[in-house]
Amino acid sequence: MALRRALHFVFKVGDRTKTATFYRDVLGMKVLRHEEFEEGCKATCNGPYDGKWSKTMVGFGPEEDHFVAELTYNYGVGEYQLGTDFLGLTVQSSQAVSNAKRLGWPLTEVGEALYLTQAPGGYHFYLLDKEQPPNDPVLKVCLGVSDLQRSTHYWTTLLGMKVMDKNEEKKTVLMGFADTQCKLELRDISGTVDHGTAFGRIAFSCPREQLPDIEALMKKENQKILTPLVSLDTPGKATVEVVILADPDSHEICFVGDEAFRQLSTVDPKGNDLLDKAMAEDKSDEWFAKHNRQKAAA
Repeated sequence: MALRRALHFVFKVGDRTKTATFYRDVLGMKVLRHEEFEEGCKATCNGPYDGKWSKTMVGFGPEEDHFVAELTYNYGVGEYQLGTDFLGLTVQSSQAVSNAKRLGWPLTEVGEALYLTQAPGGYHFYLLDKEQPPNDPVLKVCLGVSDLQRSTHYWTTLLGMKVMDKNEEKKTVLMGFADTQCKLELRDISGTVDHGTAFGRIAFSCPREQLPDIEALMKKENQKILTPLVSLDTPGKATVEVVILADPDSHEICFVGDEAFRQLSTVDPKGNDLLDKAMAEDKSDEWFAKHNRQKAAA
């Protein structure tokens, strides 16, 4: 299982411009690549929408050794409803804290050297006011679960993660595929997990040869498979194969073949310019304002 890697979390964004400001100027992440699509993804990467959309990968370094954010923007959808599924992403960066203070981005101190802030759309980010580590500053992703024991069994026994810490008082379990990777924290919320319409997806890579085995294991264990093994094309880039699963609380999980994903995910030096160009050419806000209408709220 050491060959499995935590890759990214998918966020649906309604305001691409404000979102870009948060990730670039507050967190200090870089645009790693930007891609535009004319129709919805076969594996519903952009959610249950079949129109034009874009994908922007942002992170503190290349995807091969950093956990990053995938920002999916559906043209015409301006707002998504949050649930209780995504509980926060923790970043260790005193620079991000000082950026937020300098830009007047709201911060709430919630612990020793720990601040809570929100990305546009209301997604929670925890900023640890310490110098960035030499590897990846993204420390963990926290997801809400309804039955901690059941979820821990799923993620460890079926998906091969190892438990690294448990906190009975906070009802959390911290796990991961390797100490050097971004961790997954599950927190028992003592109730049904609501995914709203903003629901995201967490992605991992594994050797291509493991994908059919993962799918077969989930079938054998009567677990949910949202998208059986499928090939996804990105214009002008590598074709990847994925299997999309859902855990007992319906958190979406993507496993992608590592070899092709490494080709697809190489940093595009034009990524930042492509995002800026797409935002400049996106006249949807102006069109809706001119016709005295509001973008759809999902």
